[in-house]
Amino acid sequence: MSALREALRELPEAVFADLLERDEEYLVVLDLPGATRESTEVTAEDRRVRIEARREKDAPQGFEYLREERSLFLDVDLPLPPDAIGEEAHATIERGVLELYVPRREPAEATTIPIEDA
Repeated sequence: MSALREALRELPEAVFADLLERDEEYLVVLDLPGATRESTEVTAEDRRVRIEARREKDAPQGFEYLREERSLFLDVDLPLPPDAIGEEAHATIERGVLELYVPRREPAEATTIPIEDA
């Protein structure tokens, strides 16, 4: 999970993220102001999750931008922990907050390996 934590730390300063966990799943929460379900795509493949989000922004009538620093696009590729099941993940987005739920595999029980005479 340290690779995922590190990747979240490397997000642009304007993107805030939380990483939570419980026994059965991880939860990644990303603040994506202005992003909607229609302008956000989340895909899982090869132990990674890719998030692409756009936000719509228009200058109010009669205004034009003098300076524009708020990014309109986020494209991030996050590594998943070894026990994560990315293919079974699901997400919600409400008021620009993306919540990505990623289930975890059950921990494997220890198996005793018999030692045979050589």
